[in-house]
Amino acid sequence: MMWFFIISISWVIIYRFIPPPISYLMIERTVGQLFSDKPVKFKKDWVSFDEISMNMKKAAIAAEDQLFLEHMGFDWDAVKKAYTYNQKKKGRVLKGGSTITQQVAKNVFLWPQRSWVRKGFEVYFTFLIEIFWSKKRILHVYLNVIEMGEGIYGIEAASKIYFNKSAANLTRAEAALIAAVLPNPRRWSPAKPTSYIYGRQARIMRGMRQIGDLNF
Repeated sequence: MMWFFIISISWVIIYRFIPPPISYLMIERTVGQLFSDKPVKFKKDWVSFDEISMNMKKAAIAAEDQLFLEHMGFDWDAVKKAYTYNQKKKGRVLKGGSTITQQVAKNVFLWPQRSWVRKGFEVYFTFLIEIFWSKKRILHVYLNVIEMGEGIYGIEAASKIYFNKSAANLTRAEAALIAAVLPNPRRWSPAKPTSYIYGRQARIMRGMRQIGDLNF
């Protein structure tokens, strides 16, 4: 138990300063491609926080975690709403209440399959991240490791593939369109947005206007 705490805390502290090289999700997706008829696709380009458009930073918060700057890793109101919604859907888990910090915890430190054990570790790592990282670092890592399409990880790779430009030059509309597909980037794509995605884009852009300045 002592070694678990030493290793896990050290792991979190190390990633406060260096980029996470790879995640379990990236490995699983790549292995899945190797054993399928699809060509192997893996695009990931780490960029500094300043090389990411402020539009994208606001879009991510507006789309995924509106109280990101206020909570300590958990948005309990969002969890309650997601639980109530999913109960109405007769057990089908169609909506989540994960914050950006929780998504970083499960993308960087944990495996993708859902279970109560993994959920427990997610809570633990979320607390550690909030303790040892700044909000700026959390958002920075999130935007560099999150899955944004089939074999596409991080905003720089997504920006180049979808809009043929760097993440630093994303417009409000482009950033909101990328953020709109984050709940299911393997089903939806900014390159072929549906009417539903355009609707999400519009709501995200309204949310971006409400966020105001980010003091990072």
